[in-house]
Formats: sequence, structure tokens, C-alpha cells
Amino acid sequence: MDWSKIDSQRCSVARAASVVGDAWTVVVLRDLFNGIRRFDDLTAHLGIARNVLTRRLATLVDEGIVVRVPYREPGSRERHEYRLTQAGRDLRPIILAMLAWGDVHRSDGFGPPMRVEHAECGAGVHIELRCDDGHLLTPTTRLRAVPGPGARVAAD
Repeated sequence: MDWSKIDSQRCSVARAASVVGDAWTVVVLRDLFNGIRRFDDLTAHLGIARNVLTRRLATLVDEGIVVRVPYREPGSRERHEYRLTQAGRDLRPIILAMLAWGDVHRSDGFGPPMRVEHAECGAGVHIELRCDDGHLLTPTTRLRAVPGPGARVAAD
């Protein structure tokens, strides 16, 4: 298979990266997974410029990854918090895989700054890859990519 002949923009990786592929979006998602949902809380925790956060959240809302939910503090105007949709929650394995990679390859020598645990039993959580027949895949397991039904030959 000559992958250079296939339209790379139809690739699901390219499509996903166009939505969640920048650093600010990834850390916004991380904070949403960790329960930080309000704009001012996200701004303060991330140290992100308000206009940058506004654009990232608007994209996540437009793409159906988060929804805006109104709330009102006593004596204040209505505001919104941001909650993950099913499409957003489906990104959890990606965020956890990035966490695991960062723990191994970007460690500062003091160990992981965060540990993810199963809330019901307290055991650590890790990411595994398995094929449809149940075989465990390691980073050195040989894989092959084959064209799917949505593949198209790139225009010259």
C-alpha cells in the first residue's frame, strides 16, 4: 500500500488533531476531566489568556466535545461552566496515554506529579492496547494500516 497516494486530510488522526491538537486545548481538556469547569477557575489554574481560553472553549463547544451549562452565584449574573459530552469523555484514553508518556519521557526526576486511580478500589489506572481478538499489544508489536471505507486517493 502506497500511503503517499491517500488523501491525508481524510485521515481520522488529522481530523482529530484539527480539533484537539494544540497544547492549550489538551490542558483545558485535562482540567475539565479533573473537575475544573468554570471559566475563571480554568483561567486561574492554567495561566491562560482569557481570549485564548475563550477561543479554545468555543471550538470545543462547536465540535460537540463540551457543552455550556448555566449557573448563577447568589447576587451575580448568570455564567457558564463547561462539561464534557460523550464525545469529550471519549477522549479520556488519549489524555491518559499522554499522561503516561509524559511521566516516562518528560519526568523531572521527582516522579509523576499526578496519579490516576480507579475511584471504586483505589488501584492505579493504565492504558492498554489490545486487538479485537484480545491480544495485548506492546510498543514494539508490529501493526499495519490498511485503507478503510473512507479512504480516498489524493488529488494531484
